[in-house]
Formats: sequence, structure tokens, C-alpha cells
Amino acid sequence: MKTILCFGDSNTFGTNPKGGRHERQIRWPGRLAQLLGDGYYVIEEGMGGRTTVWDDPLEPNRCGIQFLPVALQSHKPLDLVAICLGTNDCKAHFHASPRMIAKGAERLVKTIQSYDYGAGVPAPKILLISPIHIGDEVEHSPYASFDSASPAKSRALAPFYKEVADQYGCLYLDASKAAEPSGLDQLHMEEEGHKALAEAVKDVIEEYFADNGEKQGK
Repeated sequence: MKTILCFGDSNTFGTNPKGGRHERQIRWPGRLAQLLGDGYYVIEEGMGGRTTVWDDPLEPNRCGIQFLPVALQSHKPLDLVAICLGTNDCKAHFHASPRMIAKGAERLVKTIQSYDYGAGVPAPKILLISPIHIGDEVEHSPYASFDSASPAKSRALAPFYKEVADQYGCLYLDASKAAEPSGLDQLHMEEEGHKALAEAVKDVIEEYFADNGEKQGK
């Protein structure tokens, strides 16, 4: 059985733009588990407000690079880690350019590849996912940390993420090609978005394991 860790933010957690949280079978990691079937174990590790590497003074304990080693240790051995972060890095108070945000994603990649999983345990393959775009009206949403510059930053992330993925031998997916945020809150996916993203992730994962058989971390 292949073990997959989905490490992300509120769109991995499944925040519902209508309020509350989507049901497990609707959230993209849960939907992914259904699509992949019995040969895969999908672990959902999403948290609202999570960044790649930034400490948020308004929302503490959301720094991805600090929690990632805990998740790796808790769930090892892993065959694949899917990283879907970067949206919250676009918040105004981080003053981070798209290139800087991609450098944050790079640190996550390097952490996964260099982590000590134990004797004879290989590092998992990484699927680096550039996040969906932020809606143009986000500055008028309830999420005050985002401003008028945030949408453009989110739209500029994909090529920088692709560069990181290519440099470190990661799989890559641009989530914005599959899904978009709800018009209700400009940030979070509706059920249709979760379904489409899960299907896109499934295709990448199945192709990788079909091409590589039992090999891991290559």
C-alpha cells in the first residue's frame, strides 16, 4: 500500500466558503483517497492559515516549515508528500514576492528530501502543487490580511513553483488549471473545485507509480 501525505492550508483542510468545513468525502484529500482506491492510504494534513515558512503574528502556529518535520515523523514511512501551500504567503503583512514565496516552498522540499526517516527508509517522492488563484475581490472579503496585490501574487506563483519542482526532481501540478476559488469568499473551493483538484492529483500520482513501480523517492 502506498502512503500519501497531503500537507496544505485551508483548502486542504476543506474550509467551506459557505461556512464551516466540507465533509471528508468532499475535501480533495478525501476525494483523492476514493479515486485511488484500496492500494493507497491518504493522510490529510491541512490547516487554515498555514504558510510555507512565515510566522504570522495574527494567526500563530501556522508556519509550515516548523510543523512539517512533526508530520513526517508521525506518518513515516511515506511514499509521496503532496505540498499545496503559498496562498497565505500572499498576505499583505508578509511583503513576500512570488519568487520569495517559491523559495519558501523550496525549503519545504529540501526538508522532506533531507529528513532522517531511519535506516534503509528512502525519502518520499514530492508532488509540489502551485495553489489556486486568489479572487480579485479578496480585499473586500472577511479575510483582512489579504489586499489588492494578493491576487496578482497568487497568479504569478506557478512558474516559480515549476522551477523549484524541476530543480529538485519533484512532480508538479498547477492547481489553478483545475480549480478556482468561490466567488463567496475569494479564497476557498466549492465542492466542484475539490473534485476537480482531486482528479488532477490522482492522475499525476497514478502516472508516477505506474512508471516507477515500487521505486520510491526517485
